[in-house]
Amino acid sequence: MSLALRRAPRMRVADFIAMIRERPDEERWELLDGDAVLMAPPSERHQQIVSNLLAALRPLVAKFGCRALPGLGLRNDFVDDYAPIPDVVVRCGPLLTDGYARDPLIVAEVLSPSTLNNDRGRKAAFYQGLQTLRAYLIVYADEARVELWSRGNGPDATLRVLGHDDTIPLPDLGGEIPVAALYDGIPL
Repeated sequence: MSLALRRAPRMRVADFIAMIRERPDEERWELLDGDAVLMAPPSERHQQIVSNLLAALRPLVAKFGCRALPGLGLRNDFVDDYAPIPDVVVRCGPLLTDGYARDPLIVAEVLSPSTLNNDRGRKAAFYQGLQTLRAYLIVYADEARVELWSRGNGPDATLRVLGHDDTIPLPDLGGEIPVAALYDGIPL
């Protein structure tokens, strides 16, 4: 005799947004593959790396009238079961009315042990499906290492693994960021 396990139906973005409206402001939720996921508070190390990345990005994005923002949600109008919240989003254009960008230029995630599989797996696949995305950065918290997924003019992304002495090329912003700058004030 075999038993089939029944999975709860996937949550849609509209239902997810209605659900989180009722939640306390200090809770951070994201929707991944139809599952509402409560995010743990980030460590101070994680937040310092995010802060360093934002500081390095701001002069580059300002030249284009763009913004580098922490904790902005993402949506894809063609995918109704994802609404992730990456650590950093670079976007241009008018301010958002709903807190969810559909047009990121760059997305970055700082890895932690609890998010490693999602950041390198299903979130990476979602991000790479965003037509406006030019670069996805996976920043390691425990070593000076950055995985740079970048896309030229075509749909395919290439991967480069960068170390402490390398720079992160961001041609769409007309510049680059030293990997070492992301770890300023962080013991490795």
